[in-house]
This record gives sequence, structure tokens and C-alpha cells, in this order.
Amino acid sequence: MRDQLVAIKGNKDGLLVQVSLTETWHLITTDLAARIDQQSAFYSGARVTLDVGSRPVRKDELATVKALLERRGLTLWSVASESATSIDAALALDLHTSVSAPAQTVSQRTADAPINPDEDGTSGVMIKRTLRSGRSVKSQGHVVVYGDVNAGAEIIAGGDVLVWGRLRGNVHAGANGDTDAVVCALDMTPTQLRIAGLIAIAPTDKRHKAKPEIALVRDNRIVVETWE
Repeated sequence: MRDQLVAIKGNKDGLLVQVSLTETWHLITTDLAARIDQQSAFYSGARVTLDVGSRPVRKDELATVKALLERRGLTLWSVASESATSIDAALALDLHTSVSAPAQTVSQRTADAPINPDEDGTSGVMIKRTLRSGRSVKSQGHVVVYGDVNAGAEIIAGGDVLVWGRLRGNVHAGANGDTDAVVCALDMTPTQLRIAGLIAIAPTDKRHKAKPEIALVRDNRIVVETWE
């Protein structure tokens, strides 16, 4: 992406649009419009996934692209990003999201955001809003939700999942096979809970008293305990 502002590729869902991480948003949207206009008949009706990488994109900037595409007969369907700002903006516009681990070396990450060298750092994303039904968040790292996860919403994480609120939807921690992953929530009654390749058995007693709980793997099964 160093030599161009926008790259447009086909994928199984329609079109994948990748944008520069450094150029101004105005130049990117201008170039995107020009590229689409050159082959308007070919692109018309396509469903678009916008990949902004680690670039933080505000809601108003994302709305500009959404409107630009709609005027040309395309639909902005999903946003792929490593930035919590971009993911939060996408969710605010009711778009699907996917999150991947930053494609940077450890030295690059620590140069951008220094951490205590005595502590281990692991990539992840924080969502500062409630995930409503139909929303999906995927990350190769951890996922933290500062809000509720409603029934019908989904979280898939390579690492841990922490919900600072009510967990009602589907959650899969350790999705790449990590049995050390955990799921934590202030009120945990998920529709489905998975850790690595294990699936929790839903309790037959529907009565539930809200309390912080943690789900983890012990003796090759998922157990839920008080989160202290």
C-alpha cells in the first residue's frame, strides 16, 4: 500500500478495499471514487469490506465512505481493522467487523506504545459499546467489551474474552486451540460458550443471579467459577 492510496480486490464476500495507512482521508476517498467510476458497471451492486489496518478511522470518516459507495450502487458491509477506534465507528454504523492482530514486529509495537519491559504484552481490541444482535467481532488476540453482548451477537477471539457487562450472545475464546484462554463477564448467561474445541453445557436451571464469573478449562471441560 506504500505506492497507492487504494487497492481493490475481489473476495468471497464481494470486494475488499484496502486503504493507505498514512495519506489523508480526503485523498483516499477521492482516489476510491475515481477508481470505482472507471469501472462503474463492473463494481455496481458489489458488497464491500473496507480494510483500514491499524489506521484509526472516525465515525464521520467511515460514514463518508459509506455514502460514497451507496451513491455508486455499492454497499459498505464490513470493516476490517486493528484499531479499536475504527471498530467502534463501524459498530456505530451497524456494520460487520473483523479484527486481526497487528502485522508489526514487537519492537515496532513497543515503539508506538511503550509498555513496562518487565510485563508481557498481548495484542487485543476493546469495544466501548454494547454489541447488539447480529453484530460480530473477530480477533486473533483478546477481546474486551465495555458494555453488554446481547443475544444474537458473536465474539470469536484467539485469546481471552472479557465482558464488562452482561454476556448473552455467543462467545468463542481460544479459537485457535488455546485451552488456557478464559471468558469473564459481570453477568454470564451466554447462548453458547466455547473455549478452544470445547463447548459448555447450558444449565437446566434458568434462574440466574447476576455476579462476576469466569469460565475456564479444567480436566478437559469448561467450568464456570466466581470471578474475584
